[in-house]
Amino acid sequence: MSFRFDRFVLDSDTRQLLLDGQEIHLAPKAFELLLLLLVNRPRALSKAELLERLWPSTFVEETNLAGLVAEIRRALGDSATRPAYLRTVHSFGYRFVSEVAESTVPIPSGLTGPGPYLIFENRTIALLEGANIIGRAPDAAIHCDVSGVSRHHARIVVSGGHATLEDLGSTNGTYVRRERITSAGLADGDEIHLGNASLTFRIEPPLDSTETVVTDHT
Repeated sequence: MSFRFDRFVLDSDTRQLLLDGQEIHLAPKAFELLLLLLVNRPRALSKAELLERLWPSTFVEETNLAGLVAEIRRALGDSATRPAYLRTVHSFGYRFVSEVAESTVPIPSGLTGPGPYLIFENRTIALLEGANIIGRAPDAAIHCDVSGVSRHHARIVVSGGHATLEDLGSTNGTYVRRERITSAGLADGDEIHLGNASLTFRIEPPLDSTETVVTDHT
């Protein structure tokens, strides 16, 4: 099972946390804690429950749990005072608060290296093997909250190194290279237009996983 939130993907089978397709290291217990919070969202988990799940039949101090939470927040670039992902429930525990899309499609082993991705609003978004739905709905793998974009507007299907863009019966249509399509293969550098949203499909890896990529549309 994989969980996608913003630019992150966590895969429970491969035990990987990815940011734009690049792996981020988490200690085993920190990974387990993040996975617990994702699986049980939006329910808040008490500190007592988390301690029992992470260290069964073993007494540990709550400071151990706080240390894991701090590690996760550093990995996600999150803040304790203004959390985007991991929120502290005062005098109780923690809960995961971001929108999450779940998938049973495993992350291919080569995803940590070069692979297809989209550039959208100066962000790079890794594409997983299988179907990647684009739209305004919270469960869309690629959340695109822009006017003119349908809830489930289109999808990019990645298979065997090839990517195909398919329209999902959207109201305003799906365009590649300024032509309206129902289905079309994608090539490196193709411009995709959904309503008022503009995305760029790329195959070659970004120069740096933390670099902001700006597309020149002139």
